Amino acid sequence: MKRNENIVPLSRDHHFGLLFCWKIREGLKRNVDPERIKRFIAYYWDHHFSRHFHEEETILFILKDDPYCRRAREEHKIIGQLVEDLAQPDSNTTLLQSIADMVDQHIRYEERELFPYLEQTLTENQLAAIGKELEELHAEKPADEYADEFWLKAKS
Repeated sequence: MKRNENIVPLSRDHHFGLLFCWKIREGLKRNVDPERIKRFIAYYWDHHFSRHFHEEETILFILKDDPYCRRAREEHKIIGQLVEDLAQPDSNTTLLQSIADMVDQHIRYEERELFPYLEQTLTENQLAAIGKELEELHAEKPADEYADEFWLKAKS
């Protein structure tokens, strides 16, 4: 799908978000210790999703009362709550699967519905201003330095 150049950095983040979902699902398929997957999710939240959600909510979702943007903000809250729920002693693999499913569904909503809607609704000047802010924030590529590649193979 051709994306407006001004919001490409967020779409690029979405690619890595879908990879995040795949890694969780691979870990679950390989019966990896859920604690390892929980640590990965916490890392990804702290190093990627929390920043990404903040950028979308403060830079891209300039149509504050728009139902498309409202839905995306609500899904951000749900995902954040699911990640918080990982700290509960009774959290289990069902929660891990729920996080992967919710993030996957959310990214697909933004890419297929929200972003095309915003590309058609926002003015070129608004999109250019968004692009300028995102360009500054994404000038340095964040490194993914997570060492435990549980999705490739289980630790011996």
